[in-house]
Amino acid sequence: MIVHVPMEPVNTKIDMGPNGLATTQAKEEVVRRLDWDLARFDGYVGINNHMGSRFTGDAQAMGWVMGELKARGLMFLDSRTIATTIAAKAAAADGVPFAERDVFLDDDETATAVDQRLKEVEAIAKKKGTAIAIGHPHDATIAALTSWIGGLPQKGIVLVPLTQVVKARLGLS
Repeated sequence: MIVHVPMEPVNTKIDMGPNGLATTQAKEEVVRRLDWDLARFDGYVGINNHMGSRFTGDAQAMGWVMGELKARGLMFLDSRTIATTIAAKAAAADGVPFAERDVFLDDDETATAVDQRLKEVEAIAKKKGTAIAIGHPHDATIAALTSWIGGLPQKGIVLVPLTQVVKARLGLS
């Protein structure tokens, strides 16, 4: 499991929810909010950004988050909500295990669109050896995943924990 942490989007009219992380907050406030987010439950291996297009582009703010993740032994999965994200650079600077999503499954929530994104996941996995997809619990996404997962053995594809993908991508496995 990973914690989906709300982070500041570029569009300030979008409500990121309670205890979201913003670039205008002092380090102490970012750390307090991240601590609150992480205290909701346990058993997770890291976090990813919910929204966060402004936040993940801010080196100072991401540095604060990565410092906390490093201290807690957690990883960061970048949802890649913006092309100019600096999450990989910030993670590397602090030695935080890191990966980024390859495919977003349900920008278009139709079954046909989700099925097409899953084909992209397969192609990436076959080409690169791993693929990371992110989606939401929409009915069409759940239905597509349920059907898709059942056919993976015939395609020579295996689902593995995110931690295993991160290790493989970092050359640790």
